[in-house]
Amino acid sequence: MKQASKPWRPLTTNCCKIEDQTIFGNLSRCKPSSSPNSFHWLPFSDLSQFSSPISNEDLSHSFASDLYDFQLLYDFQLREVRAITQNFSSNFLLGEGRFGSVHKGYIDANLRRGLKPQPVAVKILNVEGSQGHHLWLAEVIFLGQLRHQNLVKLIGYCYEDEERLLVYEFMPRGTLENHLFRRKTSLPWATRLKITIGAAKGLAFLHGAKNPVIYRHFNTSNILLHSDFTAKLSDFGLAKMVPEGSKSHVTTRVWGTYGYAAPEYMSTEETNNQRVNGFTGHLTTKSDVYSFGVVLLELLTGRRAMDKKRARNEQNLVDWSKPYLSNSKRLRCIMDPRLAGQYSVKGAKEMALLALQCISLNPKDRPRMQTALETLENLQQFKDMAVAYGHWPASPQCARNRTSNNVKIDLRAGANHKRLSL
Repeated sequence: MKQASKPWRPLTTNCCKIEDQTIFGNLSRCKPSSSPNSFHWLPFSDLSQFSSPISNEDLSHSFASDLYDFQLLYDFQLREVRAITQNFSSNFLLGEGRFGSVHKGYIDANLRRGLKPQPVAVKILNVEGSQGHHLWLAEVIFLGQLRHQNLVKLIGYCYEDEERLLVYEFMPRGTLENHLFRRKTSLPWATRLKITIGAAKGLAFLHGAKNPVIYRHFNTSNILLHSDFTAKLSDFGLAKMVPEGSKSHVTTRVWGTYGYAAPEYMSTEETNNQRVNGFTGHLTTKSDVYSFGVVLLELLTGRRAMDKKRARNEQNLVDWSKPYLSNSKRLRCIMDPRLAGQYSVKGAKEMALLALQCISLNPKDRPRMQTALETLENLQQFKDMAVAYGHWPASPQCARNRTSNNVKIDLRAGANHKRLSL
């Protein structure tokens, strides 16, 4: 069984992330040729010449006409991309991982006629093996066809010699993961709600296609944030399209981030004290819904889906939080303390109940993303703040505080014992 690739190492803002997996099994025979030296718009359908086992035109027809946007992508030359990134300057390095790196760049007014000046993020794929090309092609296939305000916009690509590059719109606030877990300042409740609604819209859009797209890699690292905290889904290297005529699922080798993957297709084994993920199982849109539920828990609690630094019974967020989600009095015990009571009691309760539905063991019990989206949009009306309604600070009888209280009792007992000894 294969091991999932190591995560990105964010240097400033983690703009993109790559995982070791193809989107179509028969793309392994696909080997593109060098790019011609030309300045021209390249229609997306022209890319079909580089993937003989499966035609991109055939892929286009697989999507519903109301979701398919026949946008043109820019076919950048390598020298243009070098100019955009100042020759891939280390000063503009945003993040790097096993399969490549991401640089910030800037497109000026003289680069291409009709292309407006703008900051961009350039993903450079490592193509020493076939995997890098598969990831590159997967992103071009999906983001070249699907356009939505909550999907990161692909501006163009470069396929010159052995280079595989992708040029995206730049997302100035980086990843949700960075804001939730790497910064001292906390995201306000209203901002968290806005982010969840945006991400839900992105997933609902993918699932709403005639042949649904299973994102398969939903986590806080792949939710990018614009300057106004509009959420956009990124990294489509793992995405799968449900083939026409199938029973709404595909069977695939499992890849993804442990802690977010749905239990019906993720298997975990212990090998040499390391977790190894790799199990052939059914993948459906409800698998994405499970991952969405995990992210809801992260937004509620301020904890990571998996955190090895915590006590053993608190490392898995789903297992630890489940007993608290259906009881509003207990829920406040696990709310992110950095919110300091500045959250809607009713809103948090409804979000927790939605998260509980999303992480149901039975996929049939999980809501559709459109239903989840409607539930979240209704939460915007709640303005009751926990700090104003006596729900903050949390009760001292909460399980999360009980340990610290016991420690205090033990310390007092020790101090009294010392006084008696004197």
